[in-house]
Amino acid sequence: MNVLLSLGFVLTWSSGFIGAKLGAGDASAVTTLMWRFLPLALVLGAVAATAGRRWWRGLTPRDIGRQCVVGALSQSGYLLTVYYAIQLGVSSGTTALIDGTQPLVAGALAGPLLRQYVTARQWLGLCLGVAGVVVVTTADAAAVTGVAGWAYAIPFLGMLALVAATFVESRSATRVEPMAALTVHCATSAVVFTALAVAAGEAAPPAAPSFWLAIAWLVGLSTFGGYGLYWVVLRRRGLTQVNALMFLMAPVTAVWGALMFGEPFGVRTALGLALGLVAVAVVRRGATHRPAHGSDGSDGTDSRARAHAGAHY
Repeated sequence: MNVLLSLGFVLTWSSGFIGAKLGAGDASAVTTLMWRFLPLALVLGAVAATAGRRWWRGLTPRDIGRQCVVGALSQSGYLLTVYYAIQLGVSSGTTALIDGTQPLVAGALAGPLLRQYVTARQWLGLCLGVAGVVVVTTADAAAVTGVAGWAYAIPFLGMLALVAATFVESRSATRVEPMAALTVHCATSAVVFTALAVAAGEAAPPAAPSFWLAIAWLVGLSTFGGYGLYWVVLRRRGLTQVNALMFLMAPVTAVWGALMFGEPFGVRTALGLALGLVAVAVVRRGATHRPAHGSDGSDGTDSRARAHAGAHY
């Protein structure tokens, strides 16, 4: 059962990158993101106002404000950069690999920012992960024509927004229900993307059925499938196992992109993805076994996981 759940999680979570590619064929990034989050925010808001009232017990306006910041960074900022990069022609596999380095970068910054111990082996894993990103990115740039070099820096900005969201959330001592966090994140993203789409004159959705197929794909597979299975796997197997599975998103997405869109998948791409997987193994072997306790006495899993889960979905 755990194997099937993990497989389903990897497939549905990686589907977000493919859905972004599908949407890019008919509309701009802000149009796709507006219509992905606006209906979803309305549905979640309606549920939260009725059956979900218990989600908000004990939360203060400051707690809600913090979740708005986390949502703006981990959903709005992150997804806008991913969708824009794909719109510019960066392959879905490359964006997925850059996103997959988030646990490595967060782990490297945990020492100076949170005073958490980072081993030499973990630093080695970070270097391997970065090397894998460089190999895949250069291979992608060499194989794809018409894509500006600066476009490959855009997913890095989104990854850094995701890391920032993780640290903002990790400093909170308040336990927030996952569905409450998701509702606030989606509402924040709906406001941000609607404002951007209206300002750019791109709020009107295209009439093409393929656009609405992409929206259904993103909401059904990526949001409810990926996000829902994230929490199931998290509770069954723990945060370390979830973060390890996150590094499988890049090779799975690269295969999807090659099969569905003819994206390049050569020897250098395979080598870069292999370096990323080796980086995961090195980091996991070098991880300390000391529990990282939060100020509320918990193990800190909820806060760190919420920030990461909210990133895509």
